[in-house]
Amino acid sequence: MQKKAAHKSKNIKDTAKIAKILLDKIIKDAAKAKKATVVGLSGELGAGKTAFTQAVAKHLRIRQKTASPTFVIMKKYDLKSRSYKYFFHIDAYRLKNEKELRNLGWKKIINDKSHLVFIEWPENVSRALPADSRFIYITSDKNGQRSLKLI
Repeated sequence: MQKKAAHKSKNIKDTAKIAKILLDKIIKDAAKAKKATVVGLSGELGAGKTAFTQAVAKHLRIRQKTASPTFVIMKKYDLKSRSYKYFFHIDAYRLKNEKELRNLGWKKIINDKSHLVFIEWPENVSRALPADSRFIYITSDKNGQRSLKLI
């Protein structure tokens, strides 16, 4: 297996730059996809999953505030993009299992190639994720520097 290099972020500006780099790679890799592009975001509480997703949303030109969907579980945003029609931001932190994700219309979401889906805490619903899902692992050190790795 090829080892992936980690991107280092010292602050929110660095995170925004990394978000653009990784988003461009994800979109390029998914250009010929037949289904939705699903990206899982893993990391400890406070690692920066939502901050990263907010940076992605800005790059996608989403104008609405993209706060964490922790309590509503899922938010859907319209995109004016050649690649995608909708951006879904899902927070699976409070989900007990994959069935709860499926109850949100998961099958319909992932079967549409015009959907870009970012899901925080994908490990909580791992059996429902498509085999070709991408993952971004975010870790932080004691100085608050983040390391982001796309797999």
